[in-house]
Amino acid sequence: MLRISRMADYGVVLATRLATLAGEELRSVSALAEETGIPQPTVSKVLKALGKEGLVESTRGAQGGYRLARRASGINVADVISALEGPIGVTECGVDETHEDCDLSSQCDVRGNWQLINTAILSALEGITLAEMATKPEPVFVPLGRHRPERPPMERRS
Repeated sequence: MLRISRMADYGVVLATRLATLAGEELRSVSALAEETGIPQPTVSKVLKALGKEGLVESTRGAQGGYRLARRASGINVADVISALEGPIGVTECGVDETHEDCDLSSQCDVRGNWQLINTAILSALEGITLAEMATKPEPVFVPLGRHRPERPPMERRS
């Protein structure tokens, strides 16, 4: 199963929550922790990492807190995940062209295909903004496995 890390997941949750704020509104770490159910120390850690990458900004003081550093439509899910996890990729060879850690790189027949997959995943994550994440979509049911359309009923022969 392909999964993003818990920290990256929390980052998307927190950034999406900040995307719902109006204008210059700020949200404190404790308020974000309460609203999202993410432990306060984790909220602080994630926001610090997002701030280091320029995705959120903070204001100190009694009325301080956090907000997105730019419009929610200008920040995508890939930005958030990359800020917390580094380059996005399913395999190392799709992210790092040097392949220093791979003993098989000189004889690998699928490296190029993994790079295609990594590019597709990155493109999908780059195509979803925090503004889109902040909207409530209609539930969509996607069946697992192969979807086989029903065959029309057989016609009777006369």
